[in-house]
Amino acid sequence: MKEKLIMQSIRKLARSFNSEEVTKGLVEEAGKSKYVLLGEASHGTSEFYTVRADLSKRLISEKGFRFIAVEGDWPSCYTLNRYVKGYTDEGVDAMAALSDFNRWPTWMWANREIIELAEWLRQYNTDKPDEEKAGFYGIDVYSLWESMDEILKYLGTKDDASDLEAAKRAFECFEPYEREGQSYGISASIYGEGCEGEVVSLLLRLQDKWKDAYPKDKENALSAELNALAVRGGEAYYRTMIRHDADSWNIRDRHMVEALEKLMEFHGEDARTIVWEHNTHVGDARATDMAEDGMVNVGQLLREEHGDEVFAIGFGTYQGTVIAGKSWGAPMEKMRVPAAAANSWEEMLHRDGAEDKLLYFDKEDSVLDDTVIGHRAIGVVYHPEWERGNYVPTVISKRYDAFIYIDQTKAVSPLALETVKV
Repeated sequence: MKEKLIMQSIRKLARSFNSEEVTKGLVEEAGKSKYVLLGEASHGTSEFYTVRADLSKRLISEKGFRFIAVEGDWPSCYTLNRYVKGYTDEGVDAMAALSDFNRWPTWMWANREIIELAEWLRQYNTDKPDEEKAGFYGIDVYSLWESMDEILKYLGTKDDASDLEAAKRAFECFEPYEREGQSYGISASIYGEGCEGEVVSLLLRLQDKWKDAYPKDKENALSAELNALAVRGGEAYYRTMIRHDADSWNIRDRHMVEALEKLMEFHGEDARTIVWEHNTHVGDARATDMAEDGMVNVGQLLREEHGDEVFAIGFGTYQGTVIAGKSWGAPMEKMRVPAAAANSWEEMLHRDGAEDKLLYFDKEDSVLDDTVIGHRAIGVVYHPEWERGNYVPTVISKRYDAFIYIDQTKAVSPLALETVKV
């Protein structure tokens, strides 16, 4: 009986996602918010990138959104940001600007779908003053050593050598671990030989210096602070990940929110942003079994702080192909995404009709509000043969404000990068 009621709710809420009118309506609805969160059900599906790119272009060009913040590292994304804002040499192209995405999983951002978006952003920013250019930033936590490198590089250009010397002293603490996050985590967690104090002191030293920087250097000064924030977040993440509990997840998502809020402050009180992350980050954790494990995420934290100023859009697919690896650091592969499991959210949407759909969730829909449905999540590590383990129990209407369903999807198009670090 409940299954029949769910299908009735889907038929009431779903509309075909294949027309300009429907897309325009979504842009209008999402464009009322300060934070538009665009999810994805995998990190390797082309349509999730292209649909998010199309929505982002319209939110930027029609609604004045100032930047895209993604589930990527600050240093590599900042290189791309410099390119799309036209701050790099004219001879540099988008392919070159993506060359810093050389750590596994490279395909998440070094792909042809991002090249197209980068070229659009660069063209959009042409002839605009700096304060009106749309940016592209990474707010994730994994760039511990790369961010240290960038801080030293930046501070080395300044006349006052005191900050550079302070950074060098702080980073000496990390030298024994030879750029290995797991090695550092074991030492810090088990033996109490961490570098937290040094990193916190450095962050406090660099905090808010962008406010006093020369106009032409404000964003580079902000970058130094965000790199220091990434070092602090990365240190805490690796220090806790060895325990395999909720702490490392929560540190990561709280870090991403803190970095996002710092970017909002930098862009001014009227700034609005578009966030690209996996559904597991943008969909409210309180509407999933994550809450039972004491986990929070970006979507929950932003909703708690900003309420109706947040508009979260989830994504899903019935079947297709995806880029992923069989284990962390394994070669990327094009894998088959099998038909969604029976009675999952994706299977029910397919059963309603094999077409792309957009759903706005009716806050008065008691059926979906009281129903836990399996919702597929594919990570960078994926085993299609273990498909049953890829479903997150979800109250879908409370997790998102809207949902985009692409019935048949294909793998993202990775760029071939020679250097791949894990």
